Formats: sequence, structure tokens, C-alpha cells
Amino acid sequence: MGTTIKDIAKLAGVSPATVSRVLSGQTDFYSEKTAKKVKQAVKKLGYQKNTSAVELVTQKSHVLAVIISTIQTNAADQIIDGIQETAMKNGLDVIILYAGEKNPDLQRRALETVIERAVMGILLVAIDLNTKNDALLRSANIPFLFLSIGFLKGRFPFISSDDFQVGYQATKYLMDKGHTKIGFAAADPETVIGQLRLAGYWKALSSNHVTPKLDWVYDGEFTYDDGIAAMSYYEQHTDLTAAVASSDLAAIGMLNQAQKLGIRVPNDFAVISIDGTFLCTIMRPQITSVTQSFREMGVKGVETLLSQSIKQFKSLYTPIKITERQSS
Repeated sequence: MGTTIKDIAKLAGVSPATVSRVLSGQTDFYSEKTAKKVKQAVKKLGYQKNTSAVELVTQKSHVLAVIISTIQTNAADQIIDGIQETAMKNGLDVIILYAGEKNPDLQRRALETVIERAVMGILLVAIDLNTKNDALLRSANIPFLFLSIGFLKGRFPFISSDDFQVGYQATKYLMDKGHTKIGFAAADPETVIGQLRLAGYWKALSSNHVTPKLDWVYDGEFTYDDGIAAMSYYEQHTDLTAAVASSDLAAIGMLNQAQKLGIRVPNDFAVISIDGTFLCTIMRPQITSVTQSFREMGVKGVETLLSQSIKQFKSLYTPIKITERQSS
């Protein structure tokens, strides 16, 4: 068996995607030093470039990869719609890979798959990476952006809502309605999104001279079942009059459990959701929400990857708004 691109990548200490780009004459996203290492490895291994390999690389350069978590919310649907529509307008194909929920092994496999295919760019939706996968992504020399998740201190380039403001505005809305005993339900404090939204929640309360109790926050993973559990807990252990639900699904769980417990929404207990997808409109009562611009995240993600400024791009916050319905 002859020398392969993977053999060259191993000897040169770079990714297969980088080798493919050097061999096909694509000059973006790698240095002269890297190109020299690849060419030296090619010479040492006696690799003979063939036209089929070059054609393969050329074909893949029009493919955009989307890696998405399987977190149990429906927000990603609108992001994917924005990505697909904008990609089609620009003559790009899209492949979508699912990377589990906080599963480093599945994330690694997804990254390895798209890197080996030498895609033109990678969009990662609502995913945070561990140190090893962080290094793998950066080593690929493929443009990438994170969507629907923000990072502190410029760790990754991203397009997202300002999750601190999401938590802050949701809580402030309930306070403006006269509530002071407000819970925050079903967010995961181990995630960047959960941490930022909780920080906004705490800030809104403290800015209005409200000292929250620890049992006002009910942790979860943004799911429907977490919403059910949160409402049951609040009814048994607190005297709250309102809560911020961390997702539309969590809010639906809270409303369904409230009905089962004989709690009237919004008369006895007000709920505001985070996300603002169509699910808010099919519930009775319809759910007030902090509505995020998910489709715009997808559109801007593709446009940014295709722009000349991608190398310098740091972050972009998309708009949020309060959509008042019947649950508050």
C-alpha cells in the first residue's frame, strides 16, 4: 500500500486536512513553516500526488460542516434553517454531525470526521469542548465558529445571544411585574450558558435589593422533565410567585405540572421562558419568553465563515427581546 495523506500528516505533525490543503495549493489558514514541513514529509516518504486526490479535496472545499449537540431543546432547528438557506445561496453543501450531550468521545469523532473531509468551515452549535478536543479543532487550520454559546476572554469566536443579558432581562421583566420571590429553573450550572444566565439572574435581583435564597435555583439540563421537577420542588419547599424557565421545554414542563398541582398560571405563579420558539404559542396559556434570534445566528455564521474577516473575528451578539404572552 502506498503512502497516504495520513502518513504525511503524522510525520509532519499536522492534520490530514492541512496536508490536503498544501497539496492542492490552497494557501489560506496555514503558514509557510507548516507548508515546508509538509513538503519535506512528502519528499521523505516519496508520495506521488494524483489527480483523484486533488479532485477529492476540491470537491470537499464546498462542504460546510455543522456539529451539533443533542441537548433536549428545539432551538437548534431555527439555527439549522438559517445555515441551510444561506449555504444554498452560496453554492455550499452542508453536512450535519451529532456529537451527543457533553460527550467528549463523540465530539472527537465528529471533529475527526470533518477534518479528514477537509471541509471549508465548521460551525459548532451549542457545544463546549474539553482541552483535548479544543486542541484538535485548532490544529485543523479550518475556519470555525461557535453558535448559540458564548465564551469569556476570547477563548473561541462565537455568534450568540448575550446569555448574561438573557438571564438579567428575564428576571427584570418579572420584577417589573411586581414579583420579588423569583426562581430560576432547570439550567445546568456546569455549562457556560447556564453560568452566564444565572449570573444575570443574580445581578437583576441584587440590583433591586432582593436577597435570593439558594433554594430559589433548581438545577437541571434545560429539559421538559427538569421543568416538571422544578415546579414540584417550588410548590413543596418555597413561597415563590414566579420563575424563569431555562428553555421552552422546561417552561412547558412547569406549566403542565402547575396544572396538575392546581396552581393557576399566571394568577398564582408566573413563568417566563428562555428561547421563544413556536412551542410558546401552542401551550395554554401561551408562554411569555425571552426570544432569541436563532435563525440569524445560522445566517450570520455562514456569512462570517465566508467573509475575509474570519481570521480576525471574535464575537457577535444577536438581538433578544421580551415577547409577552399569557403566562406572566
